[in-house]
Amino acid sequence: MDPLDRYPAMMSPTQVGEFLGVSTITLKGWRRDGKGPQYVKLGDGPNATVRYPRSAVRTYLAERTVTPVVAS
Repeated sequence: MDPLDRYPAMMSPTQVGEFLGVSTITLKGWRRDGKGPQYVKLGDGPNATVRYPRSAVRTYLAERTVTPVVAS
């Protein structure tokens, strides 16, 4: 089973941070800088609730997966 599947379909910043091993402050900085997984902002203003679709977290990881190349 994919370890990400134990999380809900819409993950909180705390859950995403736990899974990725980064703080919620880091995630907030990534949102500000246009980095990190795609997210959904529920409401308006600076205190709107943020959720990350689990599929977006999966895509974010897949796009950053590096396959080592052995030099010959």
